[in-house]
Amino acid sequence: MPKRKLRRREFFLTEINRIILGDCEKILKRFPKNSIDLIITSPPYSNKRKNTYGGIHPNKYVDWFLPKAEQFYRVLKPTGTFILNIKDGASNGERHIYSLNLILKLRDQGWIWTEEFIWHKKNSYPGKWPNRFRDAWEPCFQFNKQKKFRMFQKEVMEPMGEWAKVRFKNLSEEDKKRSESKVNSGFGRKVENWVNRKKVYPTNVLYMATESSNKNHSAVFPISLPSWFIRLFTQKGDVVLDPFIGSGTTAVAAKQLERKFIGIDIKPEYCQSAIKRIESVI
Repeated sequence: MPKRKLRRREFFLTEINRIILGDCEKILKRFPKNSIDLIITSPPYSNKRKNTYGGIHPNKYVDWFLPKAEQFYRVLKPTGTFILNIKDGASNGERHIYSLNLILKLRDQGWIWTEEFIWHKKNSYPGKWPNRFRDAWEPCFQFNKQKKFRMFQKEVMEPMGEWAKVRFKNLSEEDKKRSESKVNSGFGRKVENWVNRKKVYPTNVLYMATESSNKNHSAVFPISLPSWFIRLFTQKGDVVLDPFIGSGTTAVAAKQLERKFIGIDIKPEYCQSAIKRIESVI
């Protein structure tokens, strides 16, 4: 049977669970305001993937992205979260700064830059250039529309770890009382409270291996990455949007976690790949 061609703006599955072919900036203009619980995406990086996305010059990247971010802001619920996985490249001996400039412009647009998570690629192999070493991490920037947003921190708690056996073996008198922040932030800790606990809250450094099994897309992040953010910022039945869906990783993660998904991509072959992966989950 010949492969069916996707038509522009074609929907897949149900009214909510769907993959849409087209430019996310144009597609999202048809979406209702305040209808998405979580946006998580990794857009094409500047001057990268020229054979797939055309490559955007670093000096033009911010202007290219901002109209899309305007639609993200419009469709995201006031209590929702936007996670942006992007990293500046390097050329001519120095780093680009388009992602830093983008953060400043997003703040002007109304976004609150709440947090920066670090995705540490724990299986990254070593390497060097004359003036630097290989990248082994990427930032995931968290943006919100307001300071009060939905966040389910217990859903991403981790096993305590072997370090606790040594740390809690002999508690000092200081460990048995609350230690106030030295910068008068109002936060503090009491180490004794963590004795006998089986789980602990994570840090903002996420140790996850890179994707190696999917060869149909030039830049695939591991399914564990969107899964972690989906568990942290949504509940079952919520709607997760990836406006640069690529091979469908975010949609698969949402489906596995019983969330609804919407994926958009301008490349027909990526939409086909995403549909195939989602069907395998269903």
